[in-house]
Amino acid sequence: MANMGVVIVIGAIIASMVLANYMYTQYTTNYIESESGEIITVGPVEYVITFEGTHQGTKEIVPENTFVMIGITAKNISDEKTMLTGGQFYIVDEKEQKHEAVFGEGEFDAKDLYIEWLEPNKPIERTTQFDIPFDEEKQYKIIIRPQKEQSTVDTAVVCITNC
Repeated sequence: MANMGVVIVIGAIIASMVLANYMYTQYTTNYIESESGEIITVGPVEYVITFEGTHQGTKEIVPENTFVMIGITAKNISDEKTMLTGGQFYIVDEKEQKHEAVFGEGEFDAKDLYIEWLEPNKPIERTTQFDIPFDEEKQYKIIIRPQKEQSTVDTAVVCITNC
């Protein structure tokens, strides 16, 4: 009788380990790396990220450091519309410090990204910028995180300078 109890306990431990491993693999972030200008897919959206240069802002919006501008081409490859926002994009420097996008809401140019609905198979081109202490000699990467409703564990890391 005691032997049967030991077998049940060991079986339960093995089953819980298998279940835990399955759950871990289902919800672990999958980092996809790319370089500027290449197509990269995160969930239902194909992106092409390009480095558009730096600028010092406008009269209304002045950076603490330097604005780094990126170009974003996004295409929804699913059958349902999905949301694209500036909050999905981060820039990471060589020290692994993450900086959020600055929303100009049209102040920088007409292509400024804030919130955009992507219709199926209709690509759009937008820009966004980051206020960072930019150094031309350093490497910078853009992180693209999916929207919650896009149901994916993929996260893109796109090198934009000195790759």
